[in-house]
Amino acid sequence: MKLKNPKADLRRTYKRVLEICTIISLAILIVAFKFFPHLSNKGMTIEGPQELFTVKDIQQTKQETRPPPPPKPPIPIEAPSDDVLEDIEIEDTEIDFEAEIEAPPPPKEEIEEEPTYFVAVEEMPSPIGGILAIQKRIVYPEIAKRAGVEGKVYILAFVDEQGIVTKAQVIKGIGAGCDEAALDAVLKTRFSPGKQRGKPVRVQVSIPILFKLK
Repeated sequence: MKLKNPKADLRRTYKRVLEICTIISLAILIVAFKFFPHLSNKGMTIEGPQELFTVKDIQQTKQETRPPPPPKPPIPIEAPSDDVLEDIEIEDTEIDFEAEIEAPPPPKEEIEEEPTYFVAVEEMPSPIGGILAIQKRIVYPEIAKRAGVEGKVYILAFVDEQGIVTKAQVIKGIGAGCDEAALDAVLKTRFSPGKQRGKPVRVQVSIPILFKLK
């Protein structure tokens, strides 16, 4: 490791040089103030007219606050007199859990009124195509054929204003499945509606159906 030359090391002479420079600068300042005092008396002068400003006192304005509006007068309410208070009876509001509670009545079922059918009118309903149209729809039961059952079945048909059979029932039957066959044939048949004073009306009519073996 090489050692630095003490003469070439600037760090050691830095402090001494700073002290010498400070002393020299102070000495120069002292000499300057002593031998040249007129330099310190000279100051900066500002030429030109100077304007004077006068400050006026400004009065502070106070915001006037309006007083709140007066409250609305209360509505007079007539108090009940002593006589009325005496007539009022306060009922007992306690619940008696042991008391028997009656069940509410069942809701009433609305019963639809059945339409009224005339028994006799000026023009009675008749099957379109005549009784022969009903006879063609008859299916002779096999049981009646084997038993040789023959006869007439009377059906009561309820015909509405459009000539449609809304319902039908057997008035007189012969059994062996013939009653059901006649009822089914009448329900499938369209009628010319009955009329009263020229207007179509609902009419019930009796229709005989013949069962005969060939």
